[in-house]
Parts: sequence; C-alpha cells; structure tokens
Amino acid sequence: MTKRILQTAVLIAVFAAGVWLSYQYFAPKNHAVESSSVLLEKIQAVAKLVTVEGQFSEIYNYSEYQGYFTFFWDKKILVRVRATVSAGYDLNNLHLEADPANKIIRMNALGAPQILAIDHTLDYYDISQGLFSTFTPEDYTRINQRAKDLIRDQATKSNLLPAAQEQAAKIIDLIRFMVENAGWKLEIKNGING
Repeated sequence: MTKRILQTAVLIAVFAAGVWLSYQYFAPKNHAVESSSVLLEKIQAVAKLVTVEGQFSEIYNYSEYQGYFTFFWDKKILVRVRATVSAGYDLNNLHLEADPANKIIRMNALGAPQILAIDHTLDYYDISQGLFSTFTPEDYTRINQRAKDLIRDQATKSNLLPAAQEQAAKIIDLIRFMVENAGWKLEIKNGING
C-alpha cells in the first residue's frame, strides 16, 4: 500500500513538474513593441535673445460633471505642470548700421520683451472616469494646451518680462561699453533701450 502511495506521489510530482516546465516553455511572453517615426518638417533661421528664464509650477484640476448619477458620467483629472518659460527679444527685426566716417553704430531699439518659449512637462494624477465617460486623446490634448495657456498667463503677470527688460538693458550697456572702447559711438533709434 505504501509503495503504491509512493508511486502515485512520484507520478503526481513528475506530472506537476511537466506541467510547470511546459508552461515555462510554451506560455506566451509579454513583449513590448515600440515604433517611432521622427520627421524633420522645417528648418528656419531664428535670431532670438533669451535674457531670462522662469521656472513655474502649477496644479491644474479639470472636472466634467453631467448632472444626475455622477458615478456614470463624471470625470476629473489632477495634473501637475512644471514649465521653464524663456523671455527675451526676437532679433529678426533688429537693424544695425555702421557709419565708418563718423565712427557711429546705429541700431533700432529692441522693443518690448516677449515670451519666446515655454517648455513644459505634465504629470497626471488622480484620473477618475465615469462608467460611461472616459478621457479621450482630444481631452488630453485640450488639457495640455490649457495648462500651457495658464502658465503663459502667469508668466505675463509675473515679474518675468520686467526682469527680461532689465537684463536687456545690461546687455545694451555692455555693447555700448565695447563699442566705445573701440573708439566708436552707439546710437539707438526710437530708444527705449538707450
């Protein structure tokens, strides 16, 4: 009797080992597949002077409520936005003239500073979706754009643009110093930077 129990136990152990090895060998493996197509669409010459950068952080809360039975229809998301906002001047309209006879360099004023670029990242937290309503790719795109617009609004209300103008004045003073040390004179037309 014990011999038969021992044989049955060995047979069950061999069968279990065979099932386990078969599963390890034949079971489908998870393989991540990625593909990407990166295309350079356009190269454009730019002349921009970034005089200051500001680091901004924002918590953006987006909610949609559809009235009754909120469990089925409502959706909300909490997003943390971190952004670097570059402010300065677009130099494409800068005109420089040299008058060698009188040793004068003329340039037009830089004008008002502007936001040149916003580099932002979004971290999505607390995504809650209703049973019959989910976030679509268009929703995520709209949330991304709205978060960027809010950062732009905050940047224009902050002291970023006045700081950019102060830094530009220092750069103009440095240019004036170099020009005058070379024996020339710097004239700025329509001069808010002069």
